[in-house]
Amino acid sequence: MVSTPGPLVLCVDDEKVGLQVRKLLLERAGYRVLTAPDGPSGLDAFSAHPVEAVVLDFAMPGMNGGEVAAMMRATKPEVPILLLSAYLGLPPEVTALFTVYMTKGEGAPALLQRLGDILPLEANAVQQREPA
Repeated sequence: MVSTPGPLVLCVDDEKVGLQVRKLLLERAGYRVLTAPDGPSGLDAFSAHPVEAVVLDFAMPGMNGGEVAAMMRATKPEVPILLLSAYLGLPPEVTALFTVYMTKGEGAPALLQRLGDILPLEANAVQQREPA
């Protein structure tokens, strides 16, 4: 059986361990994953690759997730962005930039569910495959 490559997801987070865990989790679920440790490198990857969804941290040094999301929206407004943050109660002008918001404490199943919800329907089939 020939398998099609999974959707390309960009994860941006300055916490290296969390970023690597998220990468492994998403790859095991069938996604292709790019990672970036900060906003500027996340924007570079976003511009250079056909990213289909973004998982973005809010609190990062230099550029916060709101600033990064605003720049992403300006260049590719159709790409869904999932905000993954420890912060609760962000202002509406910030949360409006994101397709989905979840807290870091919600766990892996919630992340996979929400990511599956925001990707195009044809991409959701990736979660039905077993890892290679």
